[in-house]
Amino acid sequence: MDLNARFRGASAEQVLAFAAEAFGGRLAFACSLGLEDVAVTDLLSRLPSPPRIFFLDTGRLNPETYDTLSALRRRYHLPIETYFPRHEAVEAYVNSHGPNAFYQTLELRKACCAIRKLEPLARALEGADAWITGLRSEQAPTRTGLERFEIDNAHGGILKINPLADWSLQQTWDHVRAHEVPYNRLHDQGFPSIGCAPCTRAVGPGEDIRAGRWWWETPEHKECGLHARNPAPNPPQENQ
Repeated sequence: MDLNARFRGASAEQVLAFAAEAFGGRLAFACSLGLEDVAVTDLLSRLPSPPRIFFLDTGRLNPETYDTLSALRRRYHLPIETYFPRHEAVEAYVNSHGPNAFYQTLELRKACCAIRKLEPLARALEGADAWITGLRSEQAPTRTGLERFEIDNAHGGILKINPLADWSLQQTWDHVRAHEVPYNRLHDQGFPSIGCAPCTRAVGPGEDIRAGRWWWETPEHKECGLHARNPAPNPPQENQ
């Protein structure tokens, strides 16, 4: 049965409960510590057996992001694994191009993201049959039409689960505030979307919520590659 058809209209809690039961130890949650991901962490903490949770430390994050990680660990007492980039790859990039070469060309920016995010993600997903994200459809033009269940061809065809796909930003804030979920204080300073410190700025009134990410690039390029979308022609089925 088509999973998206089955869970159309279901709550995020129902989607996560199904995922945890269906995949058990083969399920992982990639927690970026953004607003959506702290909300998902709160939802997962309510499950009888929460899945493995991991965090990608690029080495260039804001202090407030690390504060959020510590606050989540204190609040939920969940083990959040940290994956780092390979230091040899970082050294080679910096020695060849400089520490801030990502400002120069799209290719150099993507190369930096590949070293600091994509390769660690691939390691973090080893052995997983499904992974959870905090993506929402309304976050960016590149995420329009996002489904709750997608086939992730970039990682061997495993299932990608987006329980908040149909949530609005207001719904996300409502959940975080209602449950007193720890969140990144940069959100209170005009940062609706937070990545690496050199690649994130505050947004102004009326700007898109991801306008502060890689602000020197055009909107269609504002992805690091973690969530490349190339859905399979057939929808995800329940027996996958």
